[in-house]
This record gives sequence, structure tokens and C-alpha cells, in this order.
Amino acid sequence: MRKAPESRYPCPMKHLRALAVLLGLAAAPTLAQSDAPYTVVESGRGFNRLQDAVNAIGAGMGTIRVAAGDHADCAVQEQGDVAYVAATPGAAAFSGTACEGKAALVLRGRSARVEGLVFTGIRVADYNGAGIRIERGNLVVSQAWFHDSQQGILSAGDPAGTISIDKSTFTRLGTCAGGGGCAHSIYVGDYGALTVTRSRFEAGRGGHYLKARAARVTITDNSFDDAAGKGTNYMIDLPNGATGRIAGNWLVQGRDKENHSAFIAIAAEGRGNASAGLAIAGNVARLAPGVPWRSVFVADWSGDPLALGVNQLGEGLTRFERR
Repeated sequence: MRKAPESRYPCPMKHLRALAVLLGLAAAPTLAQSDAPYTVVESGRGFNRLQDAVNAIGAGMGTIRVAAGDHADCAVQEQGDVAYVAATPGAAAFSGTACEGKAALVLRGRSARVEGLVFTGIRVADYNGAGIRIERGNLVVSQAWFHDSQQGILSAGDPAGTISIDKSTFTRLGTCAGGGGCAHSIYVGDYGALTVTRSRFEAGRGGHYLKARAARVTITDNSFDDAAGKGTNYMIDLPNGATGRIAGNWLVQGRDKENHSAFIAIAAEGRGNASAGLAIAGNVARLAPGVPWRSVFVADWSGDPLALGVNQLGEGLTRFERR
């Protein structure tokens, strides 16, 4: 009886079992990474450090999903378009850690989107510790909470850039303890446009609630509750002037003020931007119970013709004052 010829591919089942082991080993890191605090959604890769996730996106476009929990971490975005999104809105917090002595997120790429995240306890030596420091590029923030830091959001200047903030809360922010001036809940530098909508500012700890040098602003449907504030200043400060619209906001000035002379200040530091036609209408403003002084709703240093419409003002408020 002739012996059957040997196969050119001996023990095929053995090879299949080896291949299965290899595939299993290759898949193992991905499975392990499913529990990582940061996941790049497009690739499914998980990372233990936020900076590594940002670097993995690089100059491209991607979304980093941030797991629930308290993350003592930070990152610098140098390029690309990156979205930082909480897996569960309100359950993922960046706490107490600042990159470059600036912020939890230091942004200087093409664009960034921040959604559902919490930023807290950010403090640095120059008293400008922020949840977000944006140095260039566009920024969109939604459903975020900034609390108990020196600042919420701080920007450098980018005249071609835009910043948009929606449905976010700013609590117990700001300080005038530093020698270089005050920190604020939001401080936007020389940006092309700023939009702040449907957000809440409360219980400030110094400085202004919203200070912006942007050439054009849209500040609508927000609440500024200064009743529990301590050592605060203006609720809206446009120090270089601006065009645009301030409408539908609810503003209450509290008892503990460093400067109680106005709610909204226009061009108090110079006329770097035109303010002609800036529309201020449909707002509700009042003093908190027990406040002993009078104040001014809009104080204007620009001299430009503002479009000051009908606003509902409480007792003790003067509608407008040229300074």
C-alpha cells in the first residue's frame, strides 16, 4: 500500500490554533483599553494619559471620550481639531492639575470642542489658573461646569477666531489676589467673535463675571446671579467696546462688591473696537434684597451711539450713564 504524500502545509489545525492565539494577543490591548480613562472614538484606542490621546489625533480630527471620574490630568493641544466629550455629561471632572502653569486644557490647534466636562480646583502661581486656556483657533463649549478655580475660561488673542459657550455654568470663580490684576469667570482677549448663550454665572470670588475684548459679542439668555458673590465687579465688561447684542439676560447685583458702580461696562479701558449699534434690550436687572446703594445698568465710555432698548430695571437702577 502506497504511503500518502505528505502535505505541503502540515498540521493545518495546529496553524489555525496558533493564528487564533496571535489574533487574541493582538486584540488584547484593545480589550484592555476599553477601561482606559480616555478613548479616541474614531480608532477605539484607549489611553491612560490625556496628552497621549491628544497626540494620537495630532494634526487630524478626532474625538476623545472622557470616562466618568475625577481626573488629575491636563493636556496641551498644539494642532488639529479635537473634541473633548464626557462619556456621561457632568460625571467627568478635570481637577487640580494645570499644564504649562496655565490650565487643564491648553488649546492652540485649529479648533476644539468641549462637551459635558467639569473643571475644578485649578490654581497656579500667577492666579490665572483656568479650566480652559485657548491661545488660538476656534472653541465651542457646551454643557460644561467650571467651579472653584481662579478662572473658568481664559483666552489670548486671535482676531480670526471665534469662541462659543452654551448651556454652561460658572461658579465661585475669579480673584483679585494676584499682583497682575484680577482673574474672571470668563476673560476673552482680542478674538473676532464671542457668543455666550443659555449659561449661568454665580457666586463670583472676584473680578468680572464676563470680560471680553472681542470685536463682536452675542450675550443672550444667560443668568448672572451675584447675590452670593464676594468682592466682584461688573457682570459684563467689554473694556475695548464691541458691536453685537446683549439680550434676554437676567442680572442681580449682590451686596459684597469691589465695584458696584455698574452692571454692564462699555469701553472702560479704551475704544479699540467700534460700539456703534451695540444692542442692549430685553434684559432684567435688579439689586439683591438689602443692597443699600444705587447703581447704573449700562455705563458707557465709548461715546458711540448704542442701541439701548427696553430693559426691565429694578428699584435703585439708572438706565444709562455716559462716563
